[in-house]
Amino acid sequence: MPSDTPAARATPMPQKAPMGAQPETAPAAGLRTAHTPLPSLRTRLLRHVLAPLALTWLVGTAISVLVANGFVQRAFDRSILDDAYAVAANVRAANGRLEFALTSREVQAVLFDQVETVYFAVLRPDGTMLAGNANLPVPAPQAGEEYRFSDVSYQGHALRAVRLHARGSPPFDVVMAQTVHSRAALLRSVLGYSIAPQIVLLLALSWWLRRAIQRDLQPLVALQQALAQRAARDLAPLQVRPSTRDLWNLGAAVNGLLARVADSVRAQREFAGNVAHELRTPLAGIRALASYALQHDEPAVWQAQLHAILHSEERASHLVEQLLALALADEAGYVLPAQPVRLDELVHAVVLRFLQRADAAQVDLGARGLEQAVTLQAQPVLLEGVLHNLIDNALRHGRPARGGVAAQITVALEHTGGEVVLAVSDNGPGISPALRDRLRQRWVQGEVGQSLGQGAGLGLAIVTRYAELLGARLEITTPPQGGLCVRLVWPGP
Repeated sequence: MPSDTPAARATPMPQKAPMGAQPETAPAAGLRTAHTPLPSLRTRLLRHVLAPLALTWLVGTAISVLVANGFVQRAFDRSILDDAYAVAANVRAANGRLEFALTSREVQAVLFDQVETVYFAVLRPDGTMLAGNANLPVPAPQAGEEYRFSDVSYQGHALRAVRLHARGSPPFDVVMAQTVHSRAALLRSVLGYSIAPQIVLLLALSWWLRRAIQRDLQPLVALQQALAQRAARDLAPLQVRPSTRDLWNLGAAVNGLLARVADSVRAQREFAGNVAHELRTPLAGIRALASYALQHDEPAVWQAQLHAILHSEERASHLVEQLLALALADEAGYVLPAQPVRLDELVHAVVLRFLQRADAAQVDLGARGLEQAVTLQAQPVLLEGVLHNLIDNALRHGRPARGGVAAQITVALEHTGGEVVLAVSDNGPGISPALRDRLRQRWVQGEVGQSLGQGAGLGLAIVTRYAELLGARLEITTPPQGGLCVRLVWPGP
C-alpha cells in the first residue's frame, strides 16, 4: 500500500561550525621612529619562510577538500539514484494503469537509513502522485535526459534530490530526496583530518626552523658582540667562526675594513711623527736666526738673517710637501680610482710649470717624444707627483760637477714594443750603483744632497711608492754620457 509518511531513518547529526585560523596582523607600513623596535633577522626569516608555506598549504588543502567533496557528492548521488531505480522496479502497469507493488513497511525496509531522512514520490504521466510524499519540488529532467539531480528545500529541510524518468508503457517519474547531514558530516571530517595534521606539522616545522635559524645566526650575534665590545683603538682582525659562506665573506669584509683603517691610522701617526721630527730642526734654526737678528741693530745683519730665515722656510715647506706626498701615496691605493690619462699632455703641462724655475736656475729643461698621443689607465695625481719629484730632484741635485758645462734636464716619453716609458734624465754627478737601492728608502740622502744641505731624502722614496701604485717598473740608470736617468716602464697588454 502507498504511504504518505516519510521513511524516517534516524535523527540527523548536528553540524559543527568550521574552525578557522586567525591570521597575524602585520604592522602598518610607514617610517620607523626611534621608539619603534625593528624585527630581528630570525623573525624576518621565519616570516618569509612560514608565510608562503602556510599560504601554499591553505590553497592546497582547499583544493584537496574541494576535490574530495566532489567525489563524496558523486557517491551519495549514486546512492539515491540506486534507490530511485529500486523504487521504479516496483512500479508495474496493469490494464493500462500504474500500480506500486510495495507496502509502507516494505518501503521503509528498502529506503532505510540510520542517519538521513528519505522522501520519495512516484508520479504518473500527468504529474499526479501514485505513491510517496506529496509536493516534492524537484524539477523534471531536460529533454533527452534520463534523470536530473538538484538541491531543494522541503518542509524546512535542505535536500539532495533526483528525478528519474522511467520510459515504460505508460511512462512515469520517480522522485527520490534525502537530507544532507551525512554529506556535511563527512565534509567536516575530511576538512578536520586534513587541517589538524597540517597545523601540527606547521608548528613542528616552525619550532625546528626557529632553532636552526638561531643556531646558524649565532656566529653573526658573536660577531656583533665582538664589534660592540671592541675598543676604538683596537684594530686587530676579528676571530670569526663562520657557519656559512656569507658569514665568512662578511667577516672577511669587516677584517679588510679594519686593516684599511689600521693602515690609515698608521700612516697618519707616521705622518704626524715625521712632521714633528723633521720640522723641529728648521723651526729651531728659524728661531735662532730671528733671536740673533734681534740682538743686533745693523740692517745688514737683519738682511742676512732674513735671507737665511727665508731659505729655512723654503726647506721646511718642501719637507711638508714631500711628507704630504708620502701620506697621499699611502692612501692612494684606497681612494684614487684609475682613469684614462693622456700622458703626453700631462708631461707637456708639468714641464711648462717648471720652465720659469729652470730658467731662473740656468738649467736647460726640455721634453721629447710628445708628438705621439699616449693614453694610460692611471691616477693623474700620482703621475704628476712622479714628474714633480723627479724634475725637482734634478733641479736640486742634477748640476754638473765640472764647471763650464750647462745643466740639462730632459723629460722623454717613448712608446715602443708595447711598452710605455717615461724618463727624466740630467747631466749631473749621478748616483753610485751601491747607493741606488738605498735611495729608494725614506730619509736616505745622497752625498750631493748632504753637501748642499737640501732635501730630506724623501724624493725617490715617493717616486718608488707612486710607481708601485701605478703598476710601473722603476729603473735608475747612469747613461753613457754620465748623469742620472730615472725611468718608469709600463709593460704592454
